[in-house]
Amino acid sequence: MFLLPSLFTVANLFCGYACVVYSTRSDFDTAALFIGIAMVLDTLDGFFARLTHSSSAFGVELDSLADVVSFGLAPAILAFTWGLWPLERFGWAAGFLYVTAAAMRLARFNVQSSTTTASTDKRYFVGMPSPAAASVIASTVYLYPYGLQEREAALPALAMVLVPAFLMVSTIRFRSVKAIDVGWRRSYFALFLGAVALALVASHPRLALVGLSYTYTATALVVWGYTRLRRRPAEHAAEDGRIPESSEHPY
Repeated sequence: MFLLPSLFTVANLFCGYACVVYSTRSDFDTAALFIGIAMVLDTLDGFFARLTHSSSAFGVELDSLADVVSFGLAPAILAFTWGLWPLERFGWAAGFLYVTAAAMRLARFNVQSSTTTASTDKRYFVGMPSPAAASVIASTVYLYPYGLQEREAALPALAMVLVPAFLMVSTIRFRSVKAIDVGWRRSYFALFLGAVALALVASHPRLALVGLSYTYTATALVVWGYTRLRRRPAEHAAEDGRIPESSEHPY
């Protein structure tokens, strides 16, 4: 039982390796699916570690190293072999930036986890989680597995790699899916929403997966932008020595 979480982690690592192998064989459908399987296994290893009370420092480090391969190196190679290779040096340089961002994101997460205080809001991640960033690349490739052959078509594909890379090292907060509150704690509405998502994936997997990946990314950006816009009037009011209207009647 104590080895079970680590076995899931090794299986996650295998999926990252398999993604690289199938990417070099131009089997992009299968390569993208391996990243999706790695995301499921990455969730299961943490779940079983908590369930069996077998969390250890070794397991944490092994999980991070596996994630660097499955959600850092593998998506970068998949993106390059799928559509960035016509850009030559710009293509592999963009992939390298993505790998670096994923490694930095995981290193920062480990540091923050080791220094977590009671006041830390566990509902949010600081920066885009590496599995979510990998899902943007994997779902896009899975939606259009034929690859890009022209330089003009490959240029827009840079955003698919560079935007998630930037978001991983940013301080934008991303909501943890496990902590999302749909507003009905004592009902089964959340379970029903999960069933709806499964039905969409089962009926239209390519469209549903890319929709879920991009919606998660866009939602965080919209919330960040909305928060920034709301903060500006309060900052200007503080500079002018005035009290914002929202603070005049706290009750």
